[in-house]
Amino acid sequence: MPNASTKPKHGRRTRRRHREDPARNELVSSSLESAQQCLFNQDYGTAFVHYLLALNLAPVFKDFARDSFRFTLFKWAEELDSLGRIQDLFSCYEQALELFPDDEVILNSMGEHLFRMGFRDEAAGHFHKALKMRPDYPEARENFYRVANWLVERWHFLMLNDRGRNQKYQKAIHRAVQSGCSTVLDIGTGTGILGMCAKKAGAAHVYACELSKTMYELACEVVSANGLGGKINIIHMKSLEMEVPRDIPERVSLVVTETVDAGLFGEGIIESLIHAWHNLLLPRQTDELEISEPSATGRVIPAGATVFAMALECPEIRRHHRLCVSSVGGLSLAACGDLRSPVSCSSVPDDSMEPYTTERLSRLPGGYTALTQPFTALNIDFNNVQELEGLTSRPVQRVWLPVTQEGGLDALAIWFQLHLDQDNSLSTGPEEDTCWEQAIYPVHTTKDFALKLEDKLLVEVSCRDAYLRLCSVAVLRDGQEIRLDKPAPDLTDPGPNQNPEAQLCSALASLQTDHDKDFCVLECAEMALLNNEEYHRSFQNAVTKLFSQLKLANQNKRQGSSELFYVLDVSEGFSLLSLIAASQGHVKAYSSVEKNKQQEVLKRLARSNNIPEESLEFWLNGTEDDQGVLQRPSTEKLWSAIMLDCVETCGLVRQKLMDKASLARCLLEEGGRIFPERIVVHGMLVESDMLLLESAVQGQEPTLGFNIAPFINQFTVPVHVFLDFSTLECKHLSESVELFVLDLMDTSANYTTRQVKVRATHTGRVTAIPFWYHIFLYEDICVSTLSQHSHWKQAAVVLQEPLEVRAGDWICLTVNLHKSTITISAQTDSQPHPMD
Repeated sequence: MPNASTKPKHGRRTRRRHREDPARNELVSSSLESAQQCLFNQDYGTAFVHYLLALNLAPVFKDFARDSFRFTLFKWAEELDSLGRIQDLFSCYEQALELFPDDEVILNSMGEHLFRMGFRDEAAGHFHKALKMRPDYPEARENFYRVANWLVERWHFLMLNDRGRNQKYQKAIHRAVQSGCSTVLDIGTGTGILGMCAKKAGAAHVYACELSKTMYELACEVVSANGLGGKINIIHMKSLEMEVPRDIPERVSLVVTETVDAGLFGEGIIESLIHAWHNLLLPRQTDELEISEPSATGRVIPAGATVFAMALECPEIRRHHRLCVSSVGGLSLAACGDLRSPVSCSSVPDDSMEPYTTERLSRLPGGYTALTQPFTALNIDFNNVQELEGLTSRPVQRVWLPVTQEGGLDALAIWFQLHLDQDNSLSTGPEEDTCWEQAIYPVHTTKDFALKLEDKLLVEVSCRDAYLRLCSVAVLRDGQEIRLDKPAPDLTDPGPNQNPEAQLCSALASLQTDHDKDFCVLECAEMALLNNEEYHRSFQNAVTKLFSQLKLANQNKRQGSSELFYVLDVSEGFSLLSLIAASQGHVKAYSSVEKNKQQEVLKRLARSNNIPEESLEFWLNGTEDDQGVLQRPSTEKLWSAIMLDCVETCGLVRQKLMDKASLARCLLEEGGRIFPERIVVHGMLVESDMLLLESAVQGQEPTLGFNIAPFINQFTVPVHVFLDFSTLECKHLSESVELFVLDLMDTSANYTTRQVKVRATHTGRVTAIPFWYHIFLYEDICVSTLSQHSHWKQAAVVLQEPLEVRAGDWICLTVNLHKSTITISAQTDSQPHPMD
């Protein structure tokens, strides 16, 4: 009976382990009391230390003290963040997670700090773990969706859904492996699909590298699920840091990669391939080097590329990159100076500016007009290391392009043909149905200047810093060269009446102006906002109406009519709202514009529009706390108007909007208003295959025979942002309908969930519900984010499962708004009458 002798011993050990220690108990009790006292005194750092001591000594109290401990941690983290003690902040979170390793709230909060600090991979891991602990935790879910947009960009889904592109890569890789390339390195493997193609084609050894931690882990999952876990060596490393034999045992005979962006070189493919040829690849086969075994030589897929470019006119590009209006909201903008977007290209690299942006030309609202024929801007051979190394020292190429269509020169656009091998190539052209966008080089210095049919446009092409740079520098007209690469007072056609003396004075004025010191950079969305005349006119009407009513109320109360109105603008980035309010007179306006050059622009505009200097004040620089942003003025007077930035450019409601509105309402004088006072969300049922392709890998069939969809679709985000609804490929299945109302002035009027019934006007599959906003600034003064002049984009909820409907069916939508995230579910309903 062996158990007879073991029972008493086990019992004695248990009693000894739980024997009470009075000194320990006293220390735990004292620490908990001290923690609560420090918490009461708002000494969060000391309270946190006491909690750590008590809960490490007595884990039995963890559930009892959990809420207080969380609160203490979060308040102490805020203080550490404000003091810049970032290392201490993360150390506190690590200690907290040692105590509460499965606490979804702490995991989510640490993820938020990591995301703000730029550690997106690590943030995603914390959000994902929080969701595993509690799948219905809305804050973690919204944060995971937000970080997923950064880590797994939407083009991954489009690329995997692009069968033509995938099959061409597969054919090229299969041919190379069958011809003797037995060892393969996949640079920037992503989901691992190209490396798996190489292994499936018969490669003896396949290596893959991926810098992103999220994509590396995803690739490992995908490769393992496809039975290739021990056959493909995936390395979490940048290829530039790899060495033989430390990271891979041998030089490879084939490198496969797609580390190219819309501008071809923006993801560093030139540097990666130069390093690979010198350190990771076998030498290229040449006529001088005759080697019998093909596996003893190296090659790259893609083999090379040809870049094409053309000049174009496009109002949508223009309004995002340069000032297009002379006045807004009653303010003359003549004194603005040179405003430009941060996208500006010249042959001389400038680290403060981006050389190009990207657009899908076929989807731009209003379309575009080609002003020249496409021309070949560059040819590059990725299998020639000498050519790659000489790219940055190539002389600037000057190309004269005949103008084939009259119009304003707004940008140069490029696309390329990627030559995978001699028989397989991919085109990223604007007319192609691919996952690619085009690179756009906006032109800043041609305001009011139109190209004519007899003109020739001079374009310079360079690659000085391994970025492809295109710059419009001059126009040849009637034998005269007109420079475009330097701003001039007036670039309009001088005409026959302008005498030589006037032309000389104009040229001298241009030479004597130091333009480098005079320009101010605005973000593309800020530039579009500045060009939005309709929005500023509506705001001017709204504040005029408010101040008139406040003046009348003051007169009825027999108060002096000279009483100042205090207004606060807490808009994100550059804003003219405070200045428009100050122009009404008897107004003291406070602006949250922080950048010095942007403040100088507002000051110049104030002087040129006869607004007294003391009417405009800048404050709150660097303040992030809501309590700091929404304060009273220096006097005891309350705010007459507070302008909140309610909608993000991407099409979502700003985070914590309703919290800010609640605080703002407490700071308004009697009769004062929040701008806007109300936001009405509108939407529509649509059938759009394009939104499905951009949201998840579609279909039941494996991609090239590989099971990838279940893994990458974990990063599917249900709300598609930065949408241009006017150009979306879709079928409208209903009329627009009011989905939701946010009342910023009346908290009792708000709700979190609403059911709406919509009648289908056409038969089809409901795949998405695009939505936009009617923003009521004051009473009936409204602007729409769907307007063609809007600086806002739209967004769309993409349904997890398309809903089949017939014309006449009623669809019940359940609309939920949690913080800034709108979720919508849909189901058919037999009830004939829509409900509120």
